[in-house]
Amino acid sequence: MANPITGNRFTTSEEVIAFCRDQDIKMIDLKFIDVPGTLQHVSIPTGELNSDLFVEGTGIDGSSIRGFQAIHESDMLIVPDATTAAVDPFFSIPTLSMLCNIKDPSNDGGYPRDPRWVAQKAEAFLKSSGIGDVSNWGPELEFFIFDSVSFEQTANSAFYSVDSEEGIWNSGQPNSLDGGPNLGYKTRHKEGYFPTPPFDTFQDLRSEASLKMAEFDITVEKHHHEVATGGQGEIDMRFDTLTRMADNVAHFKYILKNVAREHGKVATFMPKPLFGDNGTGMHVHSSIWKSGENLFYGADGYALFSQMGLYYIGGLLKHAPALLALCAPTTNSYRRLVPGYEAPVNLAYSQRNRSACARIPMYFSTPASKRVEFRCPDPSANPYLAFAAMLMAGIDGIINQIDPGQPLDQDIYDLSPEEAAKVQQVPGSLDKALDALEADHEFLTRGDVFTEDLIHTWLDYKREKEVDAVRLRPHPYEFHLYFDV
Repeated sequence: MANPITGNRFTTSEEVIAFCRDQDIKMIDLKFIDVPGTLQHVSIPTGELNSDLFVEGTGIDGSSIRGFQAIHESDMLIVPDATTAAVDPFFSIPTLSMLCNIKDPSNDGGYPRDPRWVAQKAEAFLKSSGIGDVSNWGPELEFFIFDSVSFEQTANSAFYSVDSEEGIWNSGQPNSLDGGPNLGYKTRHKEGYFPTPPFDTFQDLRSEASLKMAEFDITVEKHHHEVATGGQGEIDMRFDTLTRMADNVAHFKYILKNVAREHGKVATFMPKPLFGDNGTGMHVHSSIWKSGENLFYGADGYALFSQMGLYYIGGLLKHAPALLALCAPTTNSYRRLVPGYEAPVNLAYSQRNRSACARIPMYFSTPASKRVEFRCPDPSANPYLAFAAMLMAGIDGIINQIDPGQPLDQDIYDLSPEEAAKVQQVPGSLDKALDALEADHEFLTRGDVFTEDLIHTWLDYKREKEVDAVRLRPHPYEFHLYFDV
């Protein structure tokens, strides 16, 4: 949203207060992120908006938020950030939205389990290290837009079902999902990259979401249909700084889900909702800059990449198994990270090669364009924690001059068995990634960016609420395999 006072982003609480008064804003919606990465909110009347709110915050029950406080220490504060202010387009009553940091009233500092505070600490650590002034981030968020979804898990049954008018599985139906005739034009598996209408039925929906993102000061570079059948898409944002981009990802998901709902559809960022087709990734581009210079550019280096940039890649590759516990943090993530579906399961780097988990894009040769694309993450990740962790891994690579080895500039899937055996792969399950994080997280605790408390909170939550919860339940396909034993 353009600030009518400065013509740019809001910068002060005074500007926000004046805007609400001048535009007759009725409600203030305060949004924040829980530890797993879901956006939460609470609203207050505009009469409660004053300069103290931006310093002292307002109270919430931290024991009811996943990953926060125990019930005997539940009082927490949320403090809005004026620079994130935007008019929320999904409420009929004029409402201004702001993202918040979490504050523990028992101390004056930030809250160690607040994901946004972790991202801010990572940015501060980069500056204090002397390596660079700023890091820039550009995630590519993929998603599915379905016509319907249903799922249930009980003691004696389990099922899920998603449906899409675009889905190739509907090619044999006499009628469309809305009851009209079936007009064909169903996207075949793995053939959804860049088709025009009538195959692509979501052009206007993606465009509408992109325009609403602009109201949150998000610059969209392009959008398109993605590879899978069933309504997979992608919207790409212009790069921004770490915390700001994590804010953008939170807003992106909020906006797309609500635009889809207004169209009678449902958007999901689940990594692998369909069997037999490509999953949903979040390829993350990053670079480090100092005094306006991109430190990853090297005129004489491999792929025009600097030695510092290669060390950064070395850090990503070395710590990738641990990183995936934060960057591909669901059991479903590892349904995507399997060979054969363009998934980057091999711990190698390359220029242009999409079968490597770290790629140096070669679209342009300008110094400003040099960055590394880490292809393992998916949008189920908490962006604040994921981006911060990737930065800390890269910094560790630079500090310790970790050599990423030789690039792999051939199709990894066409290697001989002997050659392929030499290429290390990412963990095959969430529990293995969590084990890797437990064994390798010292690089995250530099500068107190990630605390031991936060890391163990993450490990305990993921193991108990997700890994064990999935492991203990019968899987529907097990009935196909084993019911007649």
